Amino acid sequence: MRIKEINAREILDSRGNPTVRTTVTLFDSTTASASVPSGASTGKFEAAELRDGDKNRYGGKGVLKAVKNVNEIISPQICGCELTQTELDSTLKAMDGTQNLKSLGANAVLSVSLAFARAEAKSNKLSLFEHLGKGAKLPVPMLNILNGGAHAANNLDIQEFMIMPVGFSKFETALEASVTVYHTLGNLLKSKGLASTVGDEGGFAPDLKDEREAIEIILDAIKQSGFNCEKDFKLALDMAASEWKTADGYFLPKSKRQMSSDDLIEYVEKLTSDYPIISVEDPLGEEDYEGFKELTRKIGDRIQIVGDDLFVTNKQRLQDGISGGYANAILIKVNQIGTLTDAIDTVHTAKKSGYKTIISHRSGETSDTFISDLAVALNAGQIKTGAPCRSERVEKYNRLLKIESMLAPFSFYGDLF
Repeated sequence: MRIKEINAREILDSRGNPTVRTTVTLFDSTTASASVPSGASTGKFEAAELRDGDKNRYGGKGVLKAVKNVNEIISPQICGCELTQTELDSTLKAMDGTQNLKSLGANAVLSVSLAFARAEAKSNKLSLFEHLGKGAKLPVPMLNILNGGAHAANNLDIQEFMIMPVGFSKFETALEASVTVYHTLGNLLKSKGLASTVGDEGGFAPDLKDEREAIEIILDAIKQSGFNCEKDFKLALDMAASEWKTADGYFLPKSKRQMSSDDLIEYVEKLTSDYPIISVEDPLGEEDYEGFKELTRKIGDRIQIVGDDLFVTNKQRLQDGISGGYANAILIKVNQIGTLTDAIDTVHTAKKSGYKTIISHRSGETSDTFISDLAVALNAGQIKTGAPCRSERVEKYNRLLKIESMLAPFSFYGDLF
């Protein structure tokens, strides 16, 4: 496709922080836009998000530099060129010239990459998921219905407590059941005199006795909603343990607990044996390779051990993990790697090695639904995009409902493990 015009501007994400939105116009007059999310709990190996650093403007979080890089550096060099997606992404990386896109900014580069993909699909009169792949599998959602860690101002160290509707034949019915559980949980919290306000990703954020009480109240909500905790729903955790890492182990800041790597492994083993948990994300720090290897050896045959900060959607880091036996699943966040081509390449690498794949949002989101189409296009099998609350999360679910209706009767759902 030949690009006629590229224009970026600063918008706000779901936390009220600036981010980049870019519009690409092709020579056939097709126009499409894409917005870039941002994370609160970020891995040290992620592609570099460019912020202005001017404390007098948005507390230093402005993205005018990234916008300028799109409009004054990327646009003049790309406009007029006829490129495929792969060629565009390769050109953008070459223009940046660094390993982690710190020159132009991953937020600048990704906004162009995603907007071009959407414009190309539109020009070809295809839905985005049809353009991106041949998939027909609706992903099992991981709904973060109770927040802790860096996503909530409460006393829970574990960042995300998620439900996974595994016992359903359609995405539509799975989502309906999940929404029922979510609202039942809210009513349960209110009945106990607990806060039912929500965190960054729409999950409730009460102060509770500990993580076990959080899990048990979710199980109560599933039961009170009329569902089975073994057949209909399973649980998933995002521990975000990189946030706890210290020079001599792990320190859980809210509960003031000090743990070694072995202690944390034992803690995860115990939780996953006591409760119907089938997925644990970042149970150890992003450089605790031996810890990941040991935990995978111990419970990897029955639990999905997900690398987020560990892999940061980077194919080389994933390949190191495959060789070393670290984890058995990968979280895919396109803004961690900076281009659509690289993210898709990482998904294909994971699938070839038998690793499960989860397409994921970020805690600072926009209404952009790109990841919904991506999850279906690649038959990822799972998507993580928050609670059924807050429009930036719900828009992703609504898009999946639309895609399921477009694919019917040839779509399928489930088949998680």
